[in-house]
Amino acid sequence: MDITREQIKKMLDVALLQPTNTAAQIEELAHVVRDEGFGQICVQGLWVSLAASILKGSDAKVVACVGFPAGALKTQVKVFDTEQAVADGADEIDMVLNLGMFHGGNRQYAEEDVRAVVRAARGRPVKVIIETPYLNEEQKVDAARLVQNAGAAFVKTCTGTSPDPMALYEDVRLIRQTVGPEMGIKASGRVGNYFRFMTMKEAGATRVGLVLAQAREILRGWDAAH
Repeated sequence: MDITREQIKKMLDVALLQPTNTAAQIEELAHVVRDEGFGQICVQGLWVSLAASILKGSDAKVVACVGFPAGALKTQVKVFDTEQAVADGADEIDMVLNLGMFHGGNRQYAEEDVRAVVRAARGRPVKVIIETPYLNEEQKVDAARLVQNAGAAFVKTCTGTSPDPMALYEDVRLIRQTVGPEMGIKASGRVGNYFRFMTMKEAGATRVGLVLAQAREILRGWDAAH
């Protein structure tokens, strides 16, 4: 299963999501993403317009986080957040499933929550984080189906803020078996080297969420292997 260096870079959502991040740090990463040819930068809503202004004219995309990291916001708030992100220049939306409603049995609310964000995104891809560390196998299947039924473009494994935020081969493979071959899957959580990246790709991931140091380490691994 060979892959080019450029193909790897286009699969990477390079994130900067700490609450202490400054405008200068966002600006620096946006320049790196643009100049080094990574596919996406993933930022909180506050920083979407800044990132978009730097990436304008490049192939790199801005991913805005909605309801991040807990997902426990009213749907109207997520919709407003999405609409604002789109107005500020977001190309994609990463949202968090309403886990409280999902775990509490109100799957209809959780699905409509996703569907409302998909509508607000106006055709832009929406990735829905199901937080796999909080789910058993049956719940992972149910959550992936819910996300697919709601019209999202991707199922994403986790935010990285859960107690054991690791993207697992078995989870990605289970999601792929559930949603079929066409839907996107984003593996996020400690995918920090070339071996882990290729494991996620083999399991069925089409995107990987990570930080810049991990992205560069994956590319160093590719270089060593080729």
